[in-house]
Amino acid sequence: MATLEDVRRLALALPETDEKTSWGNQMFRVREKGFVWERPLGTKDRADLDALGREVPEGEIAGIRVPDVGEKQALVEGRPDVYFTIPHLDGYPAVLVRLAAIELDELEEMIVEAWLDRAPKRLAADFIAGGGRPAGG
Repeated sequence: MATLEDVRRLALALPETDEKTSWGNQMFRVREKGFVWERPLGTKDRADLDALGREVPEGEIAGIRVPDVGEKQALVEGRPDVYFTIPHLDGYPAVLVRLAAIELDELEEMIVEAWLDRAPKRLAADFIAGGGRPAGG
């Protein structure tokens, strides 16, 4: 089981990552490109999920960037207990993650992959050449 504090710790361990508040929630960026963020469900999100006949998740939720919508679809269909989406994210390459349902090693892998997707190519290559693990990870 993971928490938002785990998200914060893992994200900030990656090179050139910063933290900012966006729409009242924490977001983590590499060179100003967001790759993981806190994403509580609002009233409209809950109403949309309910209207679609989907379970409305409770607890802490993070949004994580993925390489493309195909990967997003595969995660949501393959692990609906962990990953889901909302209409607001239609067409956008990101999934929402039930933090209480994901193991820390899987969360770390998702965050590193999201960081690699958003980091400049040279920075990502240097990170991989250095072992591809967050500082202290």
